[in-house]
Amino acid sequence: MTQSQSSSRLSVRELASRLGVSNATVSRALNNHPEVSPQTRARVLDLAQSTGYIGARGARPQTKTIGLVYPTDPVRPDHGSFETAMLSGVLSGINEQRFDVMWVNVERDKSPDETYSTFFRRKGLRGVIVRSVVPNSTMVEDIATENFPAILIADHSDNPDVSFVYSDSRADSTRAVDHLVHLGHTRIAIAMHAVLDADHHDRLDGYLEGLHRHGVERDDDLIATAIGTLDGGRQAIDRLLGLENPPTAIYFTTPPSTLGALQRCLELGIRVPDDLSIVGFDDSDMRFHAFPNYTAVCQDAAQMGLEAARWLTRAISGSVVGPLREVRPTTFSVQKSTGIAPVSPVRLTPTGLARDHAS
Repeated sequence: MTQSQSSSRLSVRELASRLGVSNATVSRALNNHPEVSPQTRARVLDLAQSTGYIGARGARPQTKTIGLVYPTDPVRPDHGSFETAMLSGVLSGINEQRFDVMWVNVERDKSPDETYSTFFRRKGLRGVIVRSVVPNSTMVEDIATENFPAILIADHSDNPDVSFVYSDSRADSTRAVDHLVHLGHTRIAIAMHAVLDADHHDRLDGYLEGLHRHGVERDDDLIATAIGTLDGGRQAIDRLLGLENPPTAIYFTTPPSTLGALQRCLELGIRVPDDLSIVGFDDSDMRFHAFPNYTAVCQDAAQMGLEAARWLTRAISGSVVGPLREVRPTTFSVQKSTGIAPVSPVRLTPTGLARDHAS
């Protein structure tokens, strides 16, 4: 650290003098005391960070840390493999500028009277990657209005000030339906994630577009909700194959529900793909670790994490200017879980599996 940087650090008394407030107010602001207004706290933290303030116990606002920010709990079963793949990319992306990363739960840690920028500065963060897993959340737009460095990952925004890295899975969801129709399937179901955020809307829209393209009438009985867990996939198999006129193919829009569906088929003696074709979703290489290897719409979560972290740390360091609004393509990978449509579907009844001999 240079001599000029060291000499620019201020004490609590000097911070108070510059800001025209009492020493006690500065101390309370640095310790997030509820009696300090959000505006005053923000002023104190801004000056403390810009001057490299070091507190009595050696604590100071971090200067090389970004946050991976979630509105609620960062670790949930329905997040599936996306989070681990994304995090591996983020960790690669922060190395270029030698940053660190911190997990942040906004619901748990942010005080109601704090602005986002005040909250993040209190956490010692220079910028944030926002993982918006709550439908219709305005968190990233609110952060953008405060001009705090931020980028949204795995979602997008119409706000021109919001940076994002996002995979658009609509076109490949349509290709998945094309693939199934070309194999002779006309009863094609979709098992949607229970949280219908932007990327899952894309998958539903792509599915519906594919049906329309081939003149297949939409049947709402074939649009099921499947929580993004193993149990969600298993339950979707039971529900869809329990219909009077069940599907011969199902598109699962999350990796965990895809795996759960394949497990349930094994338990029931349903032959994939002879009796039922399954298209799933993959964030990394999970499709190659299932039996059978499953056909999937695929996004590269690690690459999204890399791009988001690299842009954010470069922006903080001043080497890039302006927002990043990157829409990455998905891919469609044909594996062993899809095949020619059976003559008639298998159906689950209260007494077990009904299989037409002709199939």
